[in-house]
Amino acid sequence: MDGNLTLHLANFSTLFVCMVLKFPQIFVLMRARATAGVSLNSLLLELLGFIVFMSYQMYYDYPPLTYLEYPILIAQDVIVLLLILHYNRNMKHSLIYAALFVGGWQLLTVQNVIYIYIYIYIHLDKKVFFFAIVSQSLCTFISAGSKLAQLQCLWRSKDSGQVSALTWALATYTCLARIFTTVITTGDTQVLIRFVVMSILNMWVTVTVVYYKPHAVKQD
Repeated sequence: MDGNLTLHLANFSTLFVCMVLKFPQIFVLMRARATAGVSLNSLLLELLGFIVFMSYQMYYDYPPLTYLEYPILIAQDVIVLLLILHYNRNMKHSLIYAALFVGGWQLLTVQNVIYIYIYIYIHLDKKVFFFAIVSQSLCTFISAGSKLAQLQCLWRSKDSGQVSALTWALATYTCLARIFTTVITTGDTQVLIRFVVMSILNMWVTVTVVYYKPHAVKQD
């Protein structure tokens, strides 16, 4: 009973946190009307990683509570993307990104993934789950790449003025919570590896953001 209660708390707290996870970043961008320190490449890779990961979870028919936050995160990332393009005066690129987003989503729908599995099974004589393992590993690399892109941006600019440390701290919590829920519900090793890697990298980004935060200089 206590285990189920803890699991429900972890699931719903993760869902609640994800509902507002990007809000601090959105508010920072809107207030500053600038994007210093925020990596566009990191955001695009994160979006791609979310899409691949959610498709993987849906294919295996995992409990919806284990991935329900991803549509919410994708929607918030799209808002952040539009703000970055707007403040960088690159709104004309929004149509290109929208087309890539929709195309990528269609490519990675469950139905298409099933077709790919069947093709591999028939023509390459491989086990069906081979593609799933590869896709999940690819998802981990993509998501890790998004964090490293943000770190590289911070190291290069040495300025995290418009990067929200709170957003990254909340992301760290959600990954840690998902390690617990994955162990209890599915025990999927690939998913566990992803969340462990993401937890470490999110903590690294959080610390880096705090380190490079500009400090106000007192004037006499």
